[in-house]
Amino acid sequence: MRKFVVVCASLCVSILSFPVHAQTWSGAASYYSGKGRTASGGHVGAMTAAHRTLPFGSKVRVTNLANGRSAVVTINDRGPFIRGRIIDVSKGAANVLGMRQSGVARVRVSTL
Repeated sequence: MRKFVVVCASLCVSILSFPVHAQTWSGAASYYSGKGRTASGGHVGAMTAAHRTLPFGSKVRVTNLANGRSAVVTINDRGPFIRGRIIDVSKGAANVLGMRQSGVARVRVSTL
C-alpha cells in the first residue's frame, strides 16, 4: 500500500510539472458592468472578465485588434452568452482597451 501511495504521489507531481502552453483565441468582446456577485462568488472588479470555460482566477491578456491596446484581466465570471462573443470584460478593462464607445470590439485573448 505504501508503494502505491508513493507511486501515485510521484505521478501527480510529474503531471503537474508539465509546462502549460498558452492558448490564443480571436473574436468579439463586449463589456459589462453590474452589481452583485459573479459566478465565482466575487464582484465585478476593475480588471475582471467573464469566459465560458477558463478556470476562475486565470489571467488573460486581451488585445483590441483595432487599436493595439491590451489589458490583463482575471477571469471571475461565466459568459458571454451571446453567439460569436468570446469574452466579456469589465467596464474598467473596456476603458483600457478603448472599446467603451463601440461596446463590442474584435480582440485576441491569450492565456498567461
